[in-house]
Amino acid sequence: MRLHWLSYFFLFSLLACNGKNHLLKIKGSDTEVNLSVLLAEAYHQRHDDRQLSISGGGSGLGIASLLNGLADIANSSRPINSYEQQLFKQKGTEIVSFVFAQDALAIIVHEDLSIDSLSIEEVRKIFSGKKAGWQFSASDQFPISLYGRQSNSGTHSYLKDKLGIEFSLYAKEMNGNAQIIEAVKADKGGIGYVGAGYVVKNGKQQGSGYKILKIYEKNRPACSPLDYYAVLHKRYYFQRPLYQYVLKSAYAKAKPLLEFEKSIEGQKIIVANGYFPITSSTRE
Repeated sequence: MRLHWLSYFFLFSLLACNGKNHLLKIKGSDTEVNLSVLLAEAYHQRHDDRQLSISGGGSGLGIASLLNGLADIANSSRPINSYEQQLFKQKGTEIVSFVFAQDALAIIVHEDLSIDSLSIEEVRKIFSGKKAGWQFSASDQFPISLYGRQSNSGTHSYLKDKLGIEFSLYAKEMNGNAQIIEAVKADKGGIGYVGAGYVVKNGKQQGSGYKILKIYEKNRPACSPLDYYAVLHKRYYFQRPLYQYVLKSAYAKAKPLLEFEKSIEGQKIIVANGYFPITSSTRE
């Protein structure tokens, strides 16, 4: 069972009352928050003198919190952008970039939809609004419902940039991955995108009511984030590194946690929960 970040936040905030110098504040990516909780819980069992508070809200919020001194670590499912870099520079705040896992973005539809795969071009047309309906026969056609994230989400930015599109104005903006999953399950015409860690565990789809589509590029076989080796060998189109940006002034405090995340034990937790290990090409 996945832990809920909010209960974790309150637990560790209470523990931190008597040890603020040991409190490590992590904010940001909704894609990363569950994984951060699982890693932090395992880490805390071995280092109970260290307290952590973890909350989500989106990559943009995490980076803004870092800039404003409200976090020590910003979880981000996208690279920091040039505008944000300039803000840190203007403020004289130095940060350290760390990649601790890889993520694959899952494209999901209602379980009764009569498709199992989509081409990149079809995905591009659907999320840009150029394709507005599903049509399987003259009698089997209905509108497409788009479910996505808000603009402060790193996942929103990633998919927009990866596809080279502007999202349809009719796309419904949801607060998080879990809301997208529930919306697609309730809507036969629904399609959405979520971090694989929310729908995959130990290489299998978690739950029912939706299906994870295979995605293919021209002249290349279709594959999905359920295919561990496809992602590991970079054959899946929608995959990305997961970042943690750390205040340089807090790096010494954060370093033991970062080292645990990239340890064998940390990487096992990452893989078991639907994410993917770092490789030499994703480390920074």
